[in-house]
Amino acid sequence: MESERIYLDHNATTPLREEVVEAMARALRDLPGNPSSPHREGTLARKQVAEAREQVADCLGTSARTIVFTGGATEANHFLLRGVLGHSGSMDSSHLVTSTTEHPSVLAPAEQLEKHGLRVSRIPVDHEGMLERSVWLETLEESPSLASLIWANNETGVVQPVEEWAELASACGILFHVDATQAVGKWPICLEKTSIDYLSCSAHKLNGPKGVGCLVHRSGPAPSPLLAGGGQERGLRGGTENVAGIVGFGVACELARKELTERMENYQILRDRLWDSLRQKLPRIRRNGPSASAILPNTLNVEIPGIQADILVEALDLEGVAVSAGAACHSGSVSPSHVLIAMGRSTAQAQASLRLSVGLGNTSVEIDRAADWIDRIARRAGAEGYDGG
Repeated sequence: MESERIYLDHNATTPLREEVVEAMARALRDLPGNPSSPHREGTLARKQVAEAREQVADCLGTSARTIVFTGGATEANHFLLRGVLGHSGSMDSSHLVTSTTEHPSVLAPAEQLEKHGLRVSRIPVDHEGMLERSVWLETLEESPSLASLIWANNETGVVQPVEEWAELASACGILFHVDATQAVGKWPICLEKTSIDYLSCSAHKLNGPKGVGCLVHRSGPAPSPLLAGGGQERGLRGGTENVAGIVGFGVACELARKELTERMENYQILRDRLWDSLRQKLPRIRRNGPSASAILPNTLNVEIPGIQADILVEALDLEGVAVSAGAACHSGSVSPSHVLIAMGRSTAQAQASLRLSVGLGNTSVEIDRAADWIDRIARRAGAEGYDGG
Protein backbone atom coordinates (compact mmCIF):
# COMPACT_ATOMS: atom_id res chain seq x y z
CA MET A 1 0.00 0.00 0.00
CA GLU A 2 1.47 3.36 -1.02
CA SER A 3 2.31 5.47 2.02
CA GLU A 4 0.53 8.56 0.68
CA ARG A 5 -2.73 6.72 0.15
CA ILE A 6 -5.47 6.78 2.77
CA TYR A 7 -7.05 3.40 3.40
CA LEU A 8 -10.57 3.59 4.84
CA ASP A 9 -11.85 0.16 3.86
CA HIS A 10 -10.82 -1.94 6.84
CA ASN A 11 -14.15 -3.79 6.91
CA ALA A 12 -13.25 -5.28 3.53
CA THR A 13 -9.82 -6.43 4.67
CA THR A 14 -7.06 -5.16 6.94
CA PRO A 15 -3.31 -4.65 6.52
CA LEU A 16 -1.11 -7.23 8.18
CA ARG A 17 0.51 -6.39 11.47
CA GLU A 18 4.29 -6.57 11.30
CA GLU A 19 4.25 -9.10 14.14
CA VAL A 20 1.98 -11.32 12.03
CA VAL A 21 4.25 -11.03 8.99
CA GLU A 22 7.29 -12.00 11.06
CA ALA A 23 5.55 -14.98 12.67
CA MET A 24 4.34 -16.25 9.30
CA ALA A 25 7.78 -15.81 7.75
CA ARG A 26 9.32 -17.89 10.55
CA ALA A 27 6.68 -20.58 10.06
CA LEU A 28 7.26 -20.71 6.30
CA ARG A 29 11.01 -20.88 6.79
CA ASP A 30 11.31 -23.11 9.86
CA LEU A 31 8.25 -25.39 9.81
CA PRO A 32 8.40 -27.57 6.69
CA GLY A 33 6.64 -30.53 8.30
CA ASN A 34 3.08 -31.75 7.94
CA PRO A 35 1.31 -31.41 11.33
CA SER A 36 -0.11 -34.91 10.87
CA SER A 37 3.33 -36.51 10.53
CA PRO A 38 4.83 -38.29 13.55
CA HIS A 39 8.44 -37.17 13.03
CA ARG A 40 10.16 -34.15 14.56
CA GLU A 41 9.28 -31.81 11.72
CA GLY A 42 5.64 -32.76 11.97
CA THR A 43 5.68 -32.41 15.74
CA LEU A 44 7.07 -28.89 15.55
CA ALA A 45 4.41 -27.83 13.05
CA ARG A 46 1.69 -29.47 15.14
CA LYS A 47 2.93 -27.63 18.24
CA GLN A 48 2.66 -24.25 16.46
CA VAL A 49 -0.86 -25.03 15.27
CA ALA A 50 -1.82 -25.95 18.84
CA GLU A 51 -0.35 -22.71 20.17
CA ALA A 52 -2.29 -20.69 17.60
CA ARG A 53 -5.47 -22.54 18.53
CA GLU A 54 -4.99 -21.40 22.12
CA GLN A 55 -4.42 -17.81 21.00
CA VAL A 56 -7.59 -17.76 18.91
CA ALA A 57 -9.57 -19.37 21.73
CA ASP A 58 -8.29 -16.85 24.29
CA CYS A 59 -9.34 -13.98 22.03
CA LEU A 60 -12.86 -15.41 21.72
CA GLY A 61 -13.22 -16.41 25.36
CA THR A 62 -13.60 -20.12 24.74
CA SER A 63 -11.55 -23.31 25.00
CA ALA A 64 -9.07 -24.42 22.36
CA ARG A 65 -10.93 -27.69 21.80
CA THR A 66 -13.83 -25.73 20.27
CA ILE A 67 -11.73 -24.17 17.46
CA VAL A 68 -11.92 -25.73 13.99
CA PHE A 69 -9.64 -23.96 11.52
CA THR A 70 -11.09 -23.22 8.08
CA GLY A 71 -10.19 -21.24 4.99
CA GLY A 72 -12.15 -18.25 6.32
CA ALA A 73 -15.58 -17.21 7.56
CA THR A 74 -17.30 -17.93 4.24
CA GLU A 75 -16.20 -21.54 4.46
CA ALA A 76 -17.12 -21.66 8.14
CA ASN A 77 -20.64 -20.37 7.43
CA HIS A 78 -21.20 -22.89 4.63
CA PHE A 79 -19.66 -25.61 6.81
CA LEU A 80 -22.07 -24.84 9.64
CA LEU A 81 -25.28 -24.41 7.63
CA ARG A 82 -24.71 -27.32 5.27
CA GLY A 83 -23.11 -29.48 7.93
CA VAL A 84 -25.90 -29.09 10.47
CA LEU A 85 -28.98 -28.55 8.29
CA GLY A 86 -27.98 -30.18 5.02
CA HIS A 87 -27.09 -33.47 6.69
CA SER A 88 -29.78 -33.70 9.35
CA GLY A 89 -31.99 -36.15 7.52
CA SER A 90 -34.93 -34.72 5.64
CA MET A 91 -34.64 -30.97 5.18
CA ASP A 92 -38.41 -30.83 4.95
CA SER A 93 -38.42 -31.00 8.74
CA SER A 94 -35.59 -28.49 9.25
CA HIS A 95 -36.13 -24.79 9.87
CA LEU A 96 -33.48 -22.04 9.73
CA VAL A 97 -34.01 -18.60 11.23
CA THR A 98 -31.81 -15.80 9.98
CA SER A 99 -32.19 -12.10 9.11
CA THR A 100 -32.56 -9.97 6.02
CA THR A 101 -29.18 -8.26 6.60
CA GLU A 102 -26.87 -11.26 6.78
CA HIS A 103 -23.62 -11.57 4.85
CA PRO A 104 -23.98 -13.29 1.45
CA SER A 105 -22.01 -16.28 2.79
CA VAL A 106 -25.05 -17.03 4.98
CA LEU A 107 -27.78 -15.88 2.62
CA ALA A 108 -26.49 -17.89 -0.36
CA PRO A 109 -26.28 -21.33 1.28
CA ALA A 110 -29.63 -20.66 2.99
CA GLU A 111 -31.20 -20.01 -0.41
CA GLN A 112 -29.60 -23.12 -1.88
CA LEU A 113 -30.77 -25.32 0.97
CA GLU A 114 -34.22 -23.75 0.73
CA LYS A 115 -34.50 -25.06 -2.82
CA HIS A 116 -33.99 -28.56 -1.41
CA GLY A 117 -36.78 -28.31 1.13
CA LEU A 118 -35.31 -26.32 4.03
CA ARG A 119 -37.72 -23.87 5.60
CA VAL A 120 -36.08 -20.45 6.03
CA SER A 121 -37.47 -17.57 8.11
CA ARG A 122 -35.82 -14.19 7.48
CA ILE A 123 -36.40 -11.72 10.30
CA PRO A 124 -36.68 -8.07 9.22
CA VAL A 125 -34.79 -5.16 10.75
CA ASP A 126 -35.96 -1.66 11.63
CA HIS A 127 -34.77 1.57 10.00
CA GLU A 128 -31.62 1.52 12.15
CA GLY A 129 -30.77 -2.05 11.17
CA MET A 130 -31.70 -3.65 14.50
CA LEU A 131 -33.49 -6.99 14.48
CA GLU A 132 -37.24 -6.78 15.01
CA ARG A 133 -37.53 -8.25 18.51
CA SER A 134 -41.22 -9.12 18.30
CA VAL A 135 -40.72 -11.14 15.12
CA TRP A 136 -37.71 -12.88 16.64
CA LEU A 137 -39.72 -13.95 19.67
CA GLU A 138 -42.61 -15.15 17.52
CA THR A 139 -40.25 -17.19 15.37
CA LEU A 140 -38.66 -18.85 18.38
CA GLU A 141 -42.08 -20.20 19.33
CA GLU A 142 -42.01 -22.22 16.10
CA SER A 143 -39.02 -24.25 17.45
CA PRO A 144 -36.63 -23.77 14.51
CA SER A 145 -33.69 -26.15 14.09
CA LEU A 146 -31.06 -23.41 13.99
CA ALA A 147 -30.80 -19.62 14.30
CA SER A 148 -27.96 -17.90 12.43
CA LEU A 149 -27.44 -14.17 12.95
CA ILE A 150 -24.66 -11.69 12.19
CA TRP A 151 -23.10 -10.04 15.24
CA ALA A 152 -21.87 -6.83 13.58
CA ASN A 153 -22.97 -5.90 10.09
CA ASN A 154 -20.19 -5.63 7.54
CA GLU A 155 -21.78 -2.66 5.73
CA THR A 156 -23.27 -0.51 8.49
CA GLY A 157 -21.41 -1.72 11.57
CA VAL A 158 -24.73 -2.28 13.38
CA VAL A 159 -24.14 -4.53 16.39
CA GLN A 160 -26.95 -6.89 17.34
CA PRO A 161 -27.46 -7.94 20.99
CA VAL A 162 -26.59 -11.53 20.09
CA GLU A 163 -25.85 -12.55 23.66
CA GLU A 164 -29.48 -11.81 24.48
CA TRP A 165 -30.76 -13.52 21.32
CA ALA A 166 -28.63 -16.59 22.09
CA GLU A 167 -29.97 -16.76 25.65
CA LEU A 168 -33.54 -16.68 24.39
CA ALA A 169 -32.78 -19.34 21.78
CA SER A 170 -31.10 -21.58 24.34
CA ALA A 171 -34.11 -21.31 26.65
CA CYS A 172 -36.19 -22.69 23.79
CA GLY A 173 -33.71 -25.47 23.01
CA ILE A 174 -32.69 -23.89 19.70
CA LEU A 175 -29.14 -24.06 18.34
CA PHE A 176 -27.57 -20.62 17.82
CA HIS A 177 -24.86 -19.60 15.35
CA VAL A 178 -23.32 -16.15 15.05
CA ASP A 179 -21.26 -14.74 12.19
CA ALA A 180 -18.77 -12.64 14.17
CA THR A 181 -16.45 -11.85 11.27
CA GLN A 182 -16.63 -8.07 11.75
CA ALA A 183 -16.91 -8.15 15.54
CA VAL A 184 -13.69 -9.99 16.42
CA GLY A 185 -10.97 -7.51 17.26
CA LYS A 186 -13.40 -4.58 17.36
CA TRP A 187 -16.01 -5.63 19.94
CA PRO A 188 -15.84 -7.45 23.31
CA ILE A 189 -16.40 -11.20 22.92
CA CYS A 190 -16.36 -13.81 25.65
CA LEU A 191 -18.16 -16.92 24.49
CA GLU A 192 -17.97 -18.62 27.88
CA LYS A 193 -20.41 -16.00 29.17
CA THR A 194 -22.93 -16.64 26.38
CA SER A 195 -25.24 -19.38 25.12
CA ILE A 196 -23.76 -19.21 21.60
CA ASP A 197 -23.24 -22.70 20.17
CA TYR A 198 -21.32 -21.85 16.98
CA LEU A 199 -19.29 -18.84 15.78
CA SER A 200 -17.56 -17.99 12.49
CA CYS A 201 -14.74 -15.52 11.86
CA SER A 202 -11.84 -14.67 9.54
CA ALA A 203 -8.25 -13.65 10.26
CA HIS A 204 -8.02 -10.98 7.60
CA LYS A 205 -10.58 -8.76 9.32
CA LEU A 206 -8.28 -8.26 12.33
CA ASN A 207 -4.89 -7.67 10.70
CA GLY A 208 -4.20 -11.35 10.07
CA PRO A 209 -3.70 -13.18 6.76
CA LYS A 210 -6.32 -13.87 4.13
CA GLY A 211 -7.40 -17.45 3.56
CA VAL A 212 -7.73 -18.61 7.16
CA GLY A 213 -10.47 -18.44 9.78
CA CYS A 214 -12.37 -20.75 12.06
CA LEU A 215 -15.66 -22.21 13.12
CA VAL A 216 -16.14 -22.39 16.88
CA HIS A 217 -18.17 -25.43 17.90
CA ARG A 218 -19.00 -25.14 21.60
CA SER A 219 -22.12 -27.31 21.85
CA GLY A 220 -24.77 -28.92 19.73
CA PRO A 221 -24.15 -31.54 17.02
CA ALA A 222 -20.85 -31.42 15.17
CA PRO A 223 -21.45 -30.35 11.57
CA SER A 224 -20.73 -32.92 8.88
CA PRO A 225 -17.49 -32.06 7.06
CA LEU A 226 -17.58 -30.12 3.83
CA LEU A 227 -14.06 -31.36 3.12
CA ALA A 228 -13.79 -35.04 3.90
CA GLY A 229 -10.86 -37.36 3.38
CA GLY A 230 -8.61 -36.63 6.31
CA GLY A 231 -8.60 -36.69 10.09
CA GLN A 232 -7.47 -33.10 10.50
CA GLU A 233 -9.35 -30.74 12.83
CA ARG A 234 -10.90 -33.61 14.79
CA GLY A 235 -12.09 -35.12 11.51
CA LEU A 236 -14.23 -32.06 10.76
CA ARG A 237 -12.10 -30.43 8.05
CA GLY A 238 -9.92 -32.59 5.83
CA GLY A 239 -6.72 -31.33 4.24
CA THR A 240 -3.25 -30.44 5.44
CA GLU A 241 -3.42 -27.41 7.69
CA ASN A 242 -2.28 -23.99 6.46
CA VAL A 243 0.37 -23.78 9.16
CA ALA A 244 1.74 -20.32 8.33
CA GLY A 245 -1.75 -18.86 7.97
CA ILE A 246 -2.91 -20.42 11.23
CA VAL A 247 0.18 -19.10 13.03
CA GLY A 248 -0.54 -15.62 11.66
CA PHE A 249 -4.16 -15.91 12.74
CA GLY A 250 -3.05 -16.81 16.24
CA VAL A 251 -0.72 -13.83 16.56
CA ALA A 252 -3.38 -11.47 15.18
CA CYS A 253 -5.85 -12.77 17.77
CA GLU A 254 -3.36 -12.40 20.61
CA LEU A 255 -2.70 -8.79 19.63
CA ALA A 256 -6.42 -8.09 19.27
CA ARG A 257 -7.11 -9.51 22.74
CA LYS A 258 -4.42 -7.39 24.38
CA GLU A 259 -5.24 -4.19 22.51
CA LEU A 260 -9.04 -4.35 22.27
CA THR A 261 -9.86 -1.48 24.63
CA GLU A 262 -7.24 0.80 23.12
CA ARG A 263 -8.32 -0.09 19.58
CA MET A 264 -11.97 0.60 20.25
CA GLU A 265 -11.18 3.98 21.79
CA ASN A 266 -8.85 5.02 18.97
CA TYR A 267 -11.16 3.81 16.22
CA GLN A 268 -14.12 5.65 17.71
CA ILE A 269 -12.17 8.91 17.97
CA LEU A 270 -11.20 8.69 14.30
CA ARG A 271 -14.66 7.58 13.17
CA ASP A 272 -16.37 10.40 15.08
CA ARG A 273 -13.86 12.94 13.78
CA LEU A 274 -14.69 11.88 10.24
CA TRP A 275 -18.44 12.05 10.86
CA ASP A 276 -18.26 15.47 12.53
CA SER A 277 -16.20 16.85 9.67
CA LEU A 278 -18.50 15.48 6.99
CA ARG A 279 -21.59 16.81 8.79
CA GLN A 280 -20.10 20.29 8.80
CA LYS A 281 -19.16 20.14 5.13
CA LEU A 282 -22.25 18.36 3.77
CA PRO A 283 -25.35 19.51 5.68
CA ARG A 284 -27.71 16.97 4.11
CA ILE A 285 -25.53 13.95 4.77
CA ARG A 286 -27.32 11.14 6.65
CA ARG A 287 -25.96 8.32 8.76
CA ASN A 288 -27.14 4.77 8.11
CA GLY A 289 -27.38 2.98 11.44
CA PRO A 290 -28.16 3.51 15.13
CA SER A 291 -26.42 5.51 17.82
CA ALA A 292 -22.72 5.03 18.42
CA SER A 293 -23.41 2.67 21.33
CA ALA A 294 -24.85 0.00 19.02
CA ILE A 295 -22.37 0.24 16.19
CA LEU A 296 -18.77 -0.85 15.61
CA PRO A 297 -16.39 1.90 16.73
CA ASN A 298 -14.59 1.91 13.39
CA THR A 299 -17.53 1.98 10.96
CA LEU A 300 -19.40 4.87 9.37
CA ASN A 301 -22.01 4.34 6.66
CA VAL A 302 -23.40 7.55 5.21
CA GLU A 303 -25.76 8.67 2.49
CA ILE A 304 -24.80 11.77 0.50
CA PRO A 305 -27.96 12.75 -1.35
CA GLY A 306 -27.63 13.46 -5.04
CA ILE A 307 -24.51 11.41 -5.78
CA GLN A 308 -23.78 7.93 -7.09
CA ALA A 309 -21.56 6.27 -4.51
CA ASP A 310 -19.80 4.02 -7.03
CA ILE A 311 -18.70 7.08 -8.99
CA LEU A 312 -17.55 8.77 -5.78
CA VAL A 313 -15.56 5.64 -4.85
CA GLU A 314 -13.76 5.71 -8.21
CA ALA A 315 -13.04 9.43 -7.97
CA LEU A 316 -11.70 9.10 -4.41
CA ASP A 317 -9.49 6.21 -5.47
CA LEU A 318 -7.89 8.42 -8.12
CA GLU A 319 -7.11 10.93 -5.37
CA GLY A 320 -5.58 8.26 -3.15
CA VAL A 321 -8.49 7.53 -0.80
CA ALA A 322 -9.82 3.95 -0.59
CA VAL A 323 -13.45 3.60 0.53
CA SER A 324 -16.36 1.31 -0.33
CA ALA A 325 -19.84 1.75 -1.70
CA GLY A 326 -20.99 -1.32 0.20
CA ALA A 327 -19.74 -4.82 0.94
CA ALA A 328 -16.51 -5.73 -0.83
CA CYS A 329 -18.25 -8.81 -2.21
CA HIS A 330 -20.44 -6.47 -4.26
CA SER A 331 -17.66 -4.35 -5.74
CA GLY A 332 -18.28 -3.50 -9.38
CA SER A 333 -22.02 -3.97 -8.97
CA VAL A 334 -24.43 -1.05 -9.22
CA SER A 335 -27.26 -2.96 -7.54
CA PRO A 336 -28.34 -1.40 -4.24
CA SER A 337 -27.14 -2.81 -0.94
CA HIS A 338 -29.56 -5.45 0.32
CA VAL A 339 -28.70 -4.32 3.86
CA LEU A 340 -29.76 -0.72 3.27
CA ILE A 341 -32.87 -1.80 1.36
CA ALA A 342 -33.82 -4.02 4.31
CA MET A 343 -33.45 -0.95 6.54
CA GLY A 344 -36.09 0.84 4.47
CA ARG A 345 -33.81 2.92 2.28
CA SER A 346 -34.87 3.53 -1.32
CA THR A 347 -32.76 2.32 -4.21
CA ALA A 348 -31.55 5.87 -4.81
CA GLN A 349 -30.62 6.31 -1.14
CA ALA A 350 -28.76 3.00 -1.04
CA GLN A 351 -26.84 3.84 -4.19
CA ALA A 352 -25.82 7.18 -2.68
CA SER A 353 -24.28 5.57 0.41
CA LEU A 354 -20.63 5.12 1.33
CA ARG A 355 -19.01 2.77 3.84
CA LEU A 356 -16.00 4.30 5.61
CA SER A 357 -14.11 2.02 8.00
CA VAL A 358 -10.99 3.00 9.92
CA GLY A 359 -8.28 0.80 11.36
CA LEU A 360 -4.57 0.12 11.75
CA GLY A 361 -2.40 2.97 10.52
CA ASN A 362 -5.06 5.64 10.17
CA THR A 363 -4.31 9.05 11.72
CA SER A 364 -6.30 12.20 12.42
CA VAL A 365 -4.38 13.94 9.62
CA GLU A 366 -5.55 11.25 7.19
CA ILE A 367 -9.11 11.56 8.43
CA ASP A 368 -9.11 15.30 7.80
CA ARG A 369 -7.64 14.85 4.33
CA ALA A 370 -10.20 12.17 3.47
CA ALA A 371 -13.08 14.39 4.63
CA ASP A 372 -11.75 17.21 2.46
CA TRP A 373 -11.60 14.96 -0.60
CA ILE A 374 -15.09 13.58 -0.03
CA ASP A 375 -16.31 17.17 0.29
CA ARG A 376 -14.59 18.34 -2.91
CA ILE A 377 -15.71 15.41 -5.02
CA ALA A 378 -19.26 15.54 -3.67
CA ARG A 379 -19.32 19.22 -4.66
CA ARG A 380 -18.15 18.36 -8.18
CA ALA A 381 -20.80 15.65 -8.42
CA GLY A 382 -23.51 18.08 -7.37
CA ALA A 383 -24.46 16.62 -4.01
CA GLU A 384 -27.85 17.91 -2.89
CA GLY A 385 -27.90 20.68 -0.31
CA TYR A 386 -24.22 21.51 -0.58
CA ASP A 387 -23.76 25.06 0.66
CA GLY A 388 -20.04 25.39 0.21
CA GLY A 389 -20.12 27.84 -2.68
